[in-house]
Amino acid sequence: METLKNVEILFEKLSKRESSDTVFNPYLDKTLLNNLREYFTYLIKHGSSVMLVGESPGYNGCRWTGIPFTSGYMVRNSNHIMFKEIGDRIVLNQVVKESTGTIMWEFLGKDIPVPILWNSFPFHPHKSGNPESNRKPSSTEVQEGVEYMKMVHDIFEPKIICSLGRVGEKTLKKIFSGIDIRYIRHPSRGGKNGFIDGMEEINLLH
Repeated sequence: METLKNVEILFEKLSKRESSDTVFNPYLDKTLLNNLREYFTYLIKHGSSVMLVGESPGYNGCRWTGIPFTSGYMVRNSNHIMFKEIGDRIVLNQVVKESTGTIMWEFLGKDIPVPILWNSFPFHPHKSGNPESNRKPSSTEVQEGVEYMKMVHDIFEPKIICSLGRVGEKTLKKIFSGIDIRYIRHPSRGGKNGFIDGMEEINLLH
């Protein structure tokens, strides 16, 4: 019961963050917040010992689904057991492909355990006045994301935390000093093979 209470506290906080000229909050949409709830409920039911932290939601991915490292295309087309279980309850306003999410779920295949997927900044940062773009979160935004990340950590209590790319690595090591923090190559810009190598190593550890 305490876990579910903490999930709702997190969701309440996510749903109150205003969008701006340079940041879009998908969780102002109750449908997308519920998509995230379905994902968290699945993780709580099946368990996960690995937390994988990326940079921020992309325009073609989490920005449309509410679930980190996913796209509408993967939700509808992946053969993974998670989507077989919860896919019918995930509501999508747009179905598009996104490269990082595609590589992630291709690696997870049909039944590799799903990590606790999250982002250093859980909202979509974009160029001023252009929501159909992506940009790196600022240091201030990454710092804003720390509170959300701590809340996700406290809900799931992972044994291993992985930084996908370098953006969140230093922050993770600073706020989770007593936990094993591992770096995994981001799959973009030719990093697919390094990403797969890192994920395979983590998969052997849990």
